[in-house]
Amino acid sequence: MHSVWAVAKNTIRQALRLKVAAAFIVLLFILLPLMGLTVTGDGTLKGRLQTFVSYGLSLTSVLLCLLTIIVSAYTLTSDIQQRQIYTVITKPIRRFQLLLGKLLGVVLLDIGLLALFALVIYVIAIYMPFLTDAPQDEVVEAENEFFTARASITPPGVDVSEEVAQTYKKLQERNELPEDMSRKEILAELTRRQKLEKRAVGVGQELLWEFHNVQPLDLSDRLFIRFKYDVAVNPPDSQVYGKWIIGDYRQVKYGAESTTPIYETPVRKDPVRTFREIAIPADAVAQDGYLAIDFVNMPLNETVIIFPLEDGLEVLYKADSFRANFIKAVLLILFRLIFLACLGTLAATFLSFPVAILFCLVVFFTATFSSFVLDSFDLLGESISGVYSYTIRPLIQLLPQFDKFNPTGYLVPARLLAWPLVARAAGFMIAIKACLLLLVSLLIFHYKELARITV
Repeated sequence: MHSVWAVAKNTIRQALRLKVAAAFIVLLFILLPLMGLTVTGDGTLKGRLQTFVSYGLSLTSVLLCLLTIIVSAYTLTSDIQQRQIYTVITKPIRRFQLLLGKLLGVVLLDIGLLALFALVIYVIAIYMPFLTDAPQDEVVEAENEFFTARASITPPGVDVSEEVAQTYKKLQERNELPEDMSRKEILAELTRRQKLEKRAVGVGQELLWEFHNVQPLDLSDRLFIRFKYDVAVNPPDSQVYGKWIIGDYRQVKYGAESTTPIYETPVRKDPVRTFREIAIPADAVAQDGYLAIDFVNMPLNETVIIFPLEDGLEVLYKADSFRANFIKAVLLILFRLIFLACLGTLAATFLSFPVAILFCLVVFFTATFSSFVLDSFDLLGESISGVYSYTIRPLIQLLPQFDKFNPTGYLVPARLLAWPLVARAAGFMIAIKACLLLLVSLLIFHYKELARITV
């Protein structure tokens, strides 16, 4: 262990002497405070905070990822190219200890730099409301919609398979099936339409959603109903009237006894195809976690109101603090740095420095946009996607797919980053993929011919 630690400390010193490392560190020290003072977002305090945290964490992540790739590939390849490794391996240190020491040094450097710059981002974000002299209403909005970690619950899915099968059969009997669509595409479209019908409410009618296992952190706090309208006929001013009834609706629906209050909003006018939020006391949730939301389409509208399938309605409630959410987001960045450190170490065992860097960059950018690549190929024709599913797709799925564990995707909208997701990311990126890369690199380096004896 002493040998591994000695190599790790030497690796850190070697990395800090690199000009590119110094450039990245100085760049972050300059850009992060500058961004905190200059970003505007949508002009509100919440918009500024969202923009700063998004850009700040993204910039920190990208620069540290590039630095990790460069350092992990350079420390070993430079020793081999400059023949310093001959001096090292003649000492009482085994090859696996040398490789583990190099990797440990890179990881420790990553932890130190990530902790430092994450602290800078966190401090600037916390003190931004005081530095900007924001109005009180914007401060309250930021507290409720940014400096928090809100869990999200969406309406449960509805099984419409029977209705879809009956509709398909009727269309088939009438020879009305679209000729330019496959059976799979027709069923998908019929399923979408049937589900939309379940989320449409006629004039003067009501639509009820019931949720279970809602667990707000504090019943004295508030929860939020986030919704977006769509309409069958667009009103002249693109706004519709609606009324919301929220609470333990079992008192009304079944006549059950309950001490949980029911809150009813006044008739309100909201724009269509625009996200809106309603804040109500969290004590609307019953003790067993039950919550009902009833929407009334007012007769003034003269049009059917539809709640889109993907983002038409969700319940948001505080489930953790901003600090805890931020720490978990930083851990997600650390996981990808550890993976890249193992990747760079592997590349350095059998490639020269420029080729190792190029190899790691290809893997890094592919993993960053893996979901986009996979979705793009899925939209191609069956002849192309069929070949792709047996060739490129398995290779991409072997990568850690960084975009699936994007920390800003949780911090910016103040969504709860749950510990199970963090644990899954750790297991996926480190316990499986990074460890596999480390084992392969140890195997290659063990049998690598460092010098050839000629007589």
